Amino acid sequence: MRPLALLASFVMTAPLWAQESGLAADFRKEGERFKENCVGFKLAGCAQVLFTDHPLHAAVGSLAPKNGFGTGLAFVAHYTPNEHWRLFWNADAVGTFNGSWRAGGYLSAVVIRHKNIGTQMGTAQSGRSSLALQEMPVIHAYVQGTSLNTIAYYGLGQNTSRTPTYFGMTETIVGGNVVWPLFKKLNLSVLGEANGRIFALRGSSGTNRVSIQQDNDNLSAPGLTSQPAFAQFAEGVRLRPALVNGHIRLNYTASFSQWVASESNHSFRRFSGDLSHQFPLYRNTRSLLPHEFNGPDTCSTDPNGLHCPSISRNLEGSFGLRLLYTTSYTSAGNTVPFYLDPTIGGTDINGTTLLPSLPDYRYRGPNFLVARASFEHSIYKWPVGAKFMVDEGRVALIPGALGFNHLAHSYAVGLTVHAGGLPVVDLLFAWGGNEGTHTIANVSPALLGGTARPSLQ
Repeated sequence: MRPLALLASFVMTAPLWAQESGLAADFRKEGERFKENCVGFKLAGCAQVLFTDHPLHAAVGSLAPKNGFGTGLAFVAHYTPNEHWRLFWNADAVGTFNGSWRAGGYLSAVVIRHKNIGTQMGTAQSGRSSLALQEMPVIHAYVQGTSLNTIAYYGLGQNTSRTPTYFGMTETIVGGNVVWPLFKKLNLSVLGEANGRIFALRGSSGTNRVSIQQDNDNLSAPGLTSQPAFAQFAEGVRLRPALVNGHIRLNYTASFSQWVASESNHSFRRFSGDLSHQFPLYRNTRSLLPHEFNGPDTCSTDPNGLHCPSISRNLEGSFGLRLLYTTSYTSAGNTVPFYLDPTIGGTDINGTTLLPSLPDYRYRGPNFLVARASFEHSIYKWPVGAKFMVDEGRVALIPGALGFNHLAHSYAVGLTVHAGGLPVVDLLFAWGGNEGTHTIANVSPALLGGTARPSLQ
């Protein structure tokens, strides 16, 4: 299988200076943990060994909607060259039954700026709020290939047919990003990103399915006839302060990106804002934000190792408010390729659920606005929680058409699982929006506490 071959290639080209005896010791210890938990029939411990342990564990997670549940392998390792740097490698490859796949290699380089980091780790692990884990500069580098065989296209804008056509897409991303903290009290960081992106589109057909080329051309689906390569750059700022003794947690991000196409008529710029608010009901309620030093296949709470947290038995709950806003800008005669337009409805190509009552990919456009109110609470002290969400949103073809009128709406209830470092599982039943109901089962493609993979849009 192609993704497994890419994974094997990445593992075989791991740094030659890594000590073989150290890696062998990691495999031996993982074998001991497997024997203790899985052979010993400890269900929770066995799940953590199989899906989060190192150097090797099972890789699972949902690919983009309609492309299935991916399974494969992940390899993780770390290296400490000196007291100022920590290096983490992740590599994984997964495939689905419909032939879609994703494979990638990810490097996280952490700059250790605090001599008393051991004390800070103890503070964070004791359950008290600590900004120490968010204060370290982190540099990520990655190469990732993704091939999706089934993506729905309903057209551009919000007044589109309910009957979709379908296409397939392969995207290769090579690049990196940096998170550099500046101001501790506000947990303020500057963000930077540079990526090279190569796209290839193809038709997608099946039983009762119409391929995109049959009903669309380059006017109704800009970028359909040819897909240029892109150099994509982004700059931004992020604030993550905890206020009122941790009872208000903010996560604000604003970024501006430039997409430079090899064919100039598809170059564009994009502004994105994400204002997220969490109001915990209990002091021990986790924020669920990723630790920047992790890759997508690691869930450590400590940049000095790869050990994931145990399954929490705390009573947790919180209210949430979130506002997402994206606008795209083009020069005269330029258009944004349709496959780079964000979507709302169901789950999008990156696995983000927005207006879940609508079909996946339902509304697509270069500009969108979504507002969400949510409530989540654990069931007793289990790692399973009940969730309720209300979404309002819309897309627009021009920035000036965005606003709080003519919003589509959605309501959803369901269950969510946050167990140790295992991938987050969401089961949702959604209604509203005058297009029926929608049931969504989604498994995060990253471990709990792991960083997100590079966005496909």
